[in-house]
Amino acid sequence: MVFAVVRAGGRQEKVEVGTILTVDRLKANESDTVTFVPVLHVDGDTILAGSDLANVTVTGEVLNDLRGPKIVIQNYKNKTGYKRRMGFRADLTRVRITDITTK
Repeated sequence: MVFAVVRAGGRQEKVEVGTILTVDRLKANESDTVTFVPVLHVDGDTILAGSDLANVTVTGEVLNDLRGPKIVIQNYKNKTGYKRRMGFRADLTRVRITDITTK
């Protein structure tokens, strides 16, 4: 079993070949190839971390761009009549992991 933990959008995600990831918006078009920074690589009994990861590459293919669910933000201050309501939707990119290689 081969998998890797990659740094993607301020988070760490465990990925295998074929995993579909949703990350913060990437500056890439559909069907472009992107490379992720590995944090950990596990290949059976072999575990690579730290400076051993210089030879490990994790690549993926951009599937599409999308927007996350709407988050409603409300501010309210008691006894002053102040209230404010805003919404937010994150820009996301969906990526399929195509290859995890060790040189």
